[in-house]
Amino acid sequence: MVMIMGKSKSKNRSKIKDKQMMYQTAIVTGASAGIGQAIAEQLAEHGVNLILVARRQDRLQELAVSLASRVDSHVIACDLTNHAEVKQQFKDLPELFTDADILVNCAGLALGLEAAGKCDWQDWQTMISVNCAALAHLTHLVLPSMVSNNSGHIINIGSIAGTYPYLGGNIYGATKAFVEQFTLNLKADLLGSQVRVTNIEPGMVAGSEFSEVRFKGDANRARQMYQQLDPLQPNDIADAVIWVLTQPPHVNVNRIELMPVHQAPSGPAYHRQSKG
Repeated sequence: MVMIMGKSKSKNRSKIKDKQMMYQTAIVTGASAGIGQAIAEQLAEHGVNLILVARRQDRLQELAVSLASRVDSHVIACDLTNHAEVKQQFKDLPELFTDADILVNCAGLALGLEAAGKCDWQDWQTMISVNCAALAHLTHLVLPSMVSNNSGHIINIGSIAGTYPYLGGNIYGATKAFVEQFTLNLKADLLGSQVRVTNIEPGMVAGSEFSEVRFKGDANRARQMYQQLDPLQPNDIADAVIWVLTQPPHVNVNRIELMPVHQAPSGPAYHRQSKG
């Protein structure tokens, strides 16, 4: 558990400099790389203090140090599926970070691309534990304070896989469908409060460790996923997060679906049997 105290605030990115951020402290999971790191960096440009959560202490510490000229950061290196540890870490937050008003549930993963009948059960279980149970648990910990303060914004990083099935998507797609429905049901429960909830649903994103994790370290296979394509980048998703957060207080963006130009939803798949 490490806290990095910043000294000054930097100017916002030029293209969002006119946007007003009404929040002060954000929890960002999966902050050690990729989309989570990009979101943390852009929040820092808006002067939002950060609780950075991921498994790798060294990566989180490095990020916190890089942001110290702009904001204060608190590092929590833990396994989000260890609910007891997560609960204790958030119980022991320094006073500066006790009233987080943004939660970005970014931590998540896909494992494998095999057809359902050939998958490893442990891979399925891991995806459910991280993408569904860990996300729900942290939300359950943070939400009561937001409701009590009548202020806050929960942003879940879902996926178009929660809407459009694809071969080998099976449990990963199901977990992202859970995220979509969980977001909408939270919104229903929060009616009458000022707490906002949004699901950001990206398509293909490069510049992260997603595909290397999916293919269990096979970097060559991961690279092949993006050949001759121009996929989204982590900052594209972070831009969407900042846009959502800086909408007027009476506006709740339920969901944003975004894809690279080189991607589109596909129709049903068919298997034609050979005659004879």
